[in-house]
Amino acid sequence: MLNLHTRNTDALLGAVAKVLADEGITLDNSTALLEPLLAKPGVLTKRPPTQAEQANIAYGRAVARHLAQYDIGQTVVVAEAACVAVEAMEGTDATIHRAGEIMKSLDAGASTLSRALTVVKIAKPSQDMRFDVPVIGVRTIEVMRAADATCLAVDAGKCLLLDGDAVIEAANAAGIAIAAE
Repeated sequence: MLNLHTRNTDALLGAVAKVLADEGITLDNSTALLEPLLAKPGVLTKRPPTQAEQANIAYGRAVARHLAQYDIGQTVVVAEAACVAVEAMEGTDATIHRAGEIMKSLDAGASTLSRALTVVKIAKPSQDMRFDVPVIGVRTIEVMRAADATCLAVDAGKCLLLDGDAVIEAANAAGIAIAAE
């Protein structure tokens, strides 16, 4: 029985990797055969992020990097450099949906925040690419569209575009900018 001090993703996956290594099993990077699906650096869509979206990305990346150190989540949703939602165990799509609902409730209260949301999804500082790879798919773009999110920022080389070019096509059709750095 493993004695884990914390039961977060890193601790659990690390324990599994250790047990396997102790049995002589070497684990390879899970993206070794999926490299074409990893986000390439730069703007991936026809529309680049606006200046306001770029500011949201910078702020969101700073917030996400701090949270990722504690294995809290990999996604934050930002509006006008204000953090609207932070991912915990619910996953990226649920976080984006919740952010959209929060903005709708703020709209009812005549909030001065812009309705447009920027989603930032990052890899953890010690992301174990053997197991735990940040992923977005067409469904993520659909959830973003429904939540009025207009921009997605991901880590280049560390985020899988699960549905490949279909993610970019869906984002272009929805007017959503995707940038990877």
